[in-house]
Amino acid sequence: MDAIQAIRERRAVKHFDPNHRLTADEIKLLLEVAAQAPSSFNIQHWRIVNVTDPALRAQLREAAFDQAQVTDASLLFVVCTDIKAWEKDPQRYWTHAPKEAQDILVPWINPFYAGKEQLQRDEAMRSVGLILQTLMIGAKAMGYDSCPMIGFDIEKVGQLVNLPADYAVGAMLVIGKGIKPAWPKPGFIPISEMVVENHF
Repeated sequence: MDAIQAIRERRAVKHFDPNHRLTADEIKLLLEVAAQAPSSFNIQHWRIVNVTDPALRAQLREAAFDQAQVTDASLLFVVCTDIKAWEKDPQRYWTHAPKEAQDILVPWINPFYAGKEQLQRDEAMRSVGLILQTLMIGAKAMGYDSCPMIGFDIEKVGQLVNLPADYAVGAMLVIGKGIKPAWPKPGFIPISEMVVENHF
């Protein structure tokens, strides 16, 4: 499936085959594809908790108001973000870049984010959104369905996954073999409303 088709066919599916599991190779491919998502200064804030423990999944389902996809889908990712990733050895994000790029970009990271807590959090959450979309398009291209989720007790989910300090939970994402299609797409605002030329 090409990227355009995957984007058009991706839906937030709620009903999954509870007996289906992705293979280890499929999961590896999906995560390798997800790692291609862009991030500011290549910081890669995302940290994904792959929840495989059935008991923990049951607890997370309870924290998600008993939404069945939390336990029924093949994969459950709690997509978190390290808000302070920008200050944690930023040179490592540029190890394969040409030296001239490293010399320019790495020194910019600290002054760009230091002391700007809102920007740090905004950037971390932007990274969550980018990797979520990359995971969902990648899953669809592989023939799987997905559902991004924010309908849960975010503090409880953080406790259940032992969320480190300076991290935040961005969303949960389930991936698997859908068994019931989503309802028809509810509609889109017109392009004329979506896009403003030059200024508001």
